Amino acid sequence: MEHTEIGVVHTSIDRADPEAVAALSAFGVATIHEAMGRVGLMRPYVRPVYPKARLCGTAVTVLLQPGDNWMLHVAAEQIREGDVVVAACTAETEDGFFGDLLATSFRSRGGQGLVIDGGVRDVADLADMDFPVFARAINAKGTVKATLGSVNVPVVCANALVRPGDVVVADGDGVVVVPRERAAEVAVAAAAREAGEADKRARFRAGALGLDLYGMRGPLAARGLRYED
Repeated sequence: MEHTEIGVVHTSIDRADPEAVAALSAFGVATIHEAMGRVGLMRPYVRPVYPKARLCGTAVTVLLQPGDNWMLHVAAEQIREGDVVVAACTAETEDGFFGDLLATSFRSRGGQGLVIDGGVRDVADLADMDFPVFARAINAKGTVKATLGSVNVPVVCANALVRPGDVVVADGDGVVVVPRERAAEVAVAAAAREAGEADKRARFRAGALGLDLYGMRGPLAARGLRYED
């Protein structure tokens, strides 16, 4: 997908159902990714900037220009309670687009965090604030405010398509994007998957082997695996 809209702010977006977002918040990224059919992940280079950062919310999307954070300030006005800002860039960049001042602004609007395919700074302050940020890089290099991007347009962030209002969940395992129209369905599937994993966990704790639990012995034998004493 190519970014096509420059210089536009869409002020009305369709957000995922709040109850579905709340349901998804109970699950980890790996569970949601698997429950959704093993899709939706951002590239693994997008990492939490402090330990145990976690977020879940509806996306306000931003398209940035390299070395320019103007549109993050524009995006602040569009944040509603429960939103996560997701920022992509027109070209690969690691500049420090975001720090504690913007985090303070985002939080005052109800923002739940930031996911950015770029750099951020002031990470000690972000950790003290417990404002979750997932970023490509930590970089003290500053940015300017000179070139237009867009807000609330579809973006590709770290190889994942994110539309305004989609659900974004991030934790230590990465970042996953759930299309807004699938949020309720995926939450149900994630709950079912987690229940199944709880049963397997109990059986593993009791000494069961994956070889038997997953019916691996027959396929292994068919491939020619031999046991020799």
